[in-house]
Amino acid sequence: MRSKVAVVDTVARYLVKQKGKRIRPILVLLSASVSGGINESTYRAASLVEILHTATLVHDDVVDNADTRRGILSVNAIWKNKVAVLMGDYFLARGLLLSLENDDFKFLKTISNTVRRMSEGELLQIQKTRKLDINEETYLRIIGDKTASLIATCAELGAQSATADESAHSSLRAFGENLGIAFQIRDDVLDFVGKSSLLGKPVGGDLKEKKITLPLIHALRSSTSAEGQRIIGLIKNGAKAKDVSAVVKFVSDHGGIEYSEARAEAYAADAKAALGAFPESPGKGSLINLIDFVVTRTS
Repeated sequence: MRSKVAVVDTVARYLVKQKGKRIRPILVLLSASVSGGINESTYRAASLVEILHTATLVHDDVVDNADTRRGILSVNAIWKNKVAVLMGDYFLARGLLLSLENDDFKFLKTISNTVRRMSEGELLQIQKTRKLDINEETYLRIIGDKTASLIATCAELGAQSATADESAHSSLRAFGENLGIAFQIRDDVLDFVGKSSLLGKPVGGDLKEKKITLPLIHALRSSTSAEGQRIIGLIKNGAKAKDVSAVVKFVSDHGGIEYSEARAEAYAADAKAALGAFPESPGKGSLINLIDFVVTRTS
């Protein structure tokens, strides 16, 4: 990530020092371990997805006007939006060059398609947030593109680094796609039932940003038209604290939480089924444990 341009080097160092969970590179390594074994290109793939993920977070903070990321000042808060956008671009380019410089051409098509999907998902969500007219099918497309596409790519790149067997590639991609959707549904449930001290963000944050997620979609579908219009009106007008409480109660009363948890469990089951083609191993056991954690986590 080093650069001879001082500001690029300074911002890159600031970002690299922030230790995230590193779930995405871990997925690359575990997927390689179950499909043939970890090698040098696996480490490059793991680095590539973490660099790409960092680029998207920097851009997301600009889009969301976020001043902090997990309690630490965001790049745009310190260096302003122009530097943040260009640093996101720099990270993206650096990640792609990592593959080109090492002739990892098989990674480029996969990762380029992921960037396209993530961009489309973000733009579709912006469009639907303005109109507040999202249904379950559209919601699943948005989270599939925005969240699950990168997790699926992590699993697929791990397989691509370890074996030429395309059935292994597609099985691990299916695992990642289903895991990513289960993860995001659970995340959206926690926005209604989680504790802000555990989540690191206020409960109801999605409502304040006018994001319509699965628990609310199901509750609206299960309620009368008049009830639904009242709730949408609260969100459209910028939900205050008491409005958030009313929406959370509405979602709970109309089965939105239970329905969403069941949907997350179904996607988790599909993720486990996709691993069925691989022999038992410590790596496979870790992937199964991760699936279980994703749908039961409280933060």
